[in-house]
Amino acid sequence: MIPKDKLEAIQTEYEALKVKAYDPKEMTDKKGYRAISRRFKELEAILNCYHEWEKIAKNLSETKQFLRTEKDEELLEMAKMEIEETEILLEEKSSQLKELLVPKDVNDEKDVLIEIRAGTGGNEAALFAASLFRMYQYYVEKKGWKLSVISSNAIGIGGFKEIILQVSGENVYGTMRFESGVHRVQRVPQTEASGRIHTSAVSVAVLPEVEDIDIEISDSDLRIDLYRSSGHGGQSVNTTDSAVRLTHIPTGLVVTCQDEKSQLKNKDKAMKVLRARLYDFELAKQEAEIATQRRSQVGTGDRSAKIRTYNYPQSRVTDHRINLTSYKLNDILAGEIDEFIEALKIAYRNEKIEN
Repeated sequence: MIPKDKLEAIQTEYEALKVKAYDPKEMTDKKGYRAISRRFKELEAILNCYHEWEKIAKNLSETKQFLRTEKDEELLEMAKMEIEETEILLEEKSSQLKELLVPKDVNDEKDVLIEIRAGTGGNEAALFAASLFRMYQYYVEKKGWKLSVISSNAIGIGGFKEIILQVSGENVYGTMRFESGVHRVQRVPQTEASGRIHTSAVSVAVLPEVEDIDIEISDSDLRIDLYRSSGHGGQSVNTTDSAVRLTHIPTGLVVTCQDEKSQLKNKDKAMKVLRARLYDFELAKQEAEIATQRRSQVGTGDRSAKIRTYNYPQSRVTDHRINLTSYKLNDILAGEIDEFIEALKIAYRNEKIEN
């Protein structure tokens, strides 16, 4: 349970934030005020849960005291039943309190950009990138979220060298964050008839969407190139220089967008992706620093780590981080990925509680 000194510190911080949360001066700093409001709600939830735990613990103590002094057999039996029920309730409340004490990730509530890129395997990797795109598309529909394509680089046989999606809804990053990493596929390529099983790979990056106030990009750090959009086989998508290439000079990050006919819309989309990548760049550095101090089971800073294998001949999907295997490949590719996501959430939460 919460040590008394820890509880006092939480109460003190809560009272201080309560004053700030209702101070009009604090509201002028949007980013700072959001942080204050978020932390205030977290502490309020902890204290409310603790007070509920106290009431249950007090009730349990009083019932046990009654059990020691009462002589009536019928009342004793009722007291024993109440003790059993109260102990279960107290354990549930203790678990809830533990979870509340785990520091929340400020990004969990954010919308995301999902970047899917074909890796080793040529056309076969591009085809599997399209399969993963459809898997996430189905999953987003099941969750009632909204998905839109920011940009794509398709190949003629129905695959993607790269496709970037925007997904918005409730707690999207907190749900999708564990999809980041290398997804490996083992199957007979659709492009061959020899019957040999090949291994290909697709990288997935799930980036929390950020606003201007989260990441500031100086104009002097940005190079903007405009060029004419083009489609498959050199076919012109439009006849104006509407495609946009952004280069962030300090980091060398490059983002291109040509899906829209409007230069302004392409620039807005490209800036959205660039801000997310810069934010993720800093996030990855922080996670890598944490990983050097302790080995992380789920939330690793290594974005190039192989996380999941999709084996077509055996209809098997294995998540290597938590050693979870399912033999429902077709269902998973149809968007039934909750089994993996929920298991990863639990593993991540347990790890945070332990640490």
